[in-house]
Amino acid sequence: MGRSFEVRKASMAKTQGAKIKVYSKYGKEIYMCAKNGGVDPDSNLSLRRLMEKAKKDQVPGHVIDKAIDKAKGGGGEDFSTARYEGFGPGGCSVIVDCLTDNNNRTYMDVRQCFVKNNAKIGAPGAVAHMFDHQAVFQFKGDDEEAVMEALIMADVDVSDIEAEDGVITVFAPHTEFFKVKNALSDAMPDVTMEVEEITFVPQAMHPVAGDDVAAFDKFLDMLNDCDDVQNVYHNAEIEG
Repeated sequence: MGRSFEVRKASMAKTQGAKIKVYSKYGKEIYMCAKNGGVDPDSNLSLRRLMEKAKKDQVPGHVIDKAIDKAKGGGGEDFSTARYEGFGPGGCSVIVDCLTDNNNRTYMDVRQCFVKNNAKIGAPGAVAHMFDHQAVFQFKGDDEEAVMEALIMADVDVSDIEAEDGVITVFAPHTEFFKVKNALSDAMPDVTMEVEEITFVPQAMHPVAGDDVAAFDKFLDMLNDCDDVQNVYHNAEIEG
């Protein structure tokens, strides 16, 4: 497909406050995943993926355990998912995924991020068709043919494989996450995954330049400061 996948930098917590924010997001997501799908990561594969991702982002074990113990109780908060779409500064496409216990509050918070940064929140489906919901794996290597062969032998459905600057990126339908993960682990047990996630991959990038760059950075900062925002996806390509 010829797309280059720019690795989304992990939320490297520079302050204790930022760490607490990251822990809170993971705790909420793990709690909901365990509550809805069961607390056993061997049978709840989504929970297992979340736990592995949390550990990779250096979330302490006690934060993960507390969220799962809370889900075992069966009570507590009742969060629901909310997704907002729109156009960010410079006209780029943006998807904002949230977990909330108050939809009205969350909508107003997210809407303010758009309004205050010359952006426009849209109706459901406004930009989702410009993204592919995919499993993405990235690791060091340059033999994409060997990777493709290993995945074909494991009967895995793969959308695309790219090799660039000594890094291989595998794209697959999001439903194939664990099949790809297991196939790569079996074929290359010594390889360390730098990225393994389910995400929205833009079909095409949208240039953002000039004064829109500062507005876009402020826009992302405001969204990330919202307690209910879990993930932000966009197709902005910063120029200059």
